[in-house]
Amino acid sequence: MLAFVHERLNVSILLFVAALGCWGLWNYLRGAGVSGAYLGAVVIAVGLIAVEALLGLVLYLQGPRPPRIALHMLYGIVALLSFPAAFAFTRGRVGRAEALIYAVVAFFLVGIALRLRTTGG
Repeated sequence: MLAFVHERLNVSILLFVAALGCWGLWNYLRGAGVSGAYLGAVVIAVGLIAVEALLGLVLYLQGPRPPRIALHMLYGIVALLSFPAAFAFTRGRVGRAEALIYAVVAFFLVGIALRLRTTGG
């Protein structure tokens, strides 16, 4: 049951960060910066990724592990740190360029989420 929730949450995160990527790219293309609503959505994404990581840790401690667990865990750590790293890199600025940075990070996380699905078994 927990593995099912872990897998479904991955799909939710994948769709959510894809929407964040599109939203950030849209903001960039129309010359807007990063809004408070967008940063709030980024915080929600980080929260979802953290819950996913905790579920994964519980699954890891419970028993059977996928064959490529080290790679799976590495991707999970990268996913968890990506948005906070982008925030640190931009130093909290919310201009047009930062909208593009967040969009690129979100699209990167789409790739990471897809890769996590393949390494998780």
